[in-house]
Amino acid sequence: MTQKIALLLRAVNVGGRKLPMADLRALLTDLGHTEVKTILASGQAVCGTGRAPDAVADELEQRLLADLGLRSEVLVRTGAELQDIVAANPFPTADEDGARHAVVFLRSPLGEEQLAKLVHPPDELVANGRELYLRLPNGFADSKLAIAVGKVKGVPATTRNWNTVKKLAALT
Repeated sequence: MTQKIALLLRAVNVGGRKLPMADLRALLTDLGHTEVKTILASGQAVCGTGRAPDAVADELEQRLLADLGLRSEVLVRTGAELQDIVAANPFPTADEDGARHAVVFLRSPLGEEQLAKLVHPPDELVANGRELYLRLPNGFADSKLAIAVGKVKGVPATTRNWNTVKKLAALT
């Protein structure tokens, strides 16, 4: 059965780690996925697949390294999961100011000790399973929370602003 999924690549097209989106589309098509679309140039795509999300992530990580020499963690969410993520957003201001809200996609949930290290007012964080919802009233540039989330060890993660999360959900 084919389902729509979103693929989120960590640390792509930042800090000299270049991946043209045409190459990502070609790679996903070569792997047998259908209806492949990329969104922006920051390492996200949607496609149709009959394979399990974790298998798709593992296979893409291996091919990125083997074919392009690029090591990047890939996190995958199904269309249904993305709809649930949008519906569960705890911050009522997210739709009004999507650039100051974000979702951190995690490979696995963080433990209480890890979460305790992520308290940085005035920024707010709400954990919900494999996602962290962020409200950054002063934006990303001056956010100690955004920096701290990026330094969490042992759990692959990637962050997308709320506007991008909603685009991905709409496409899946």
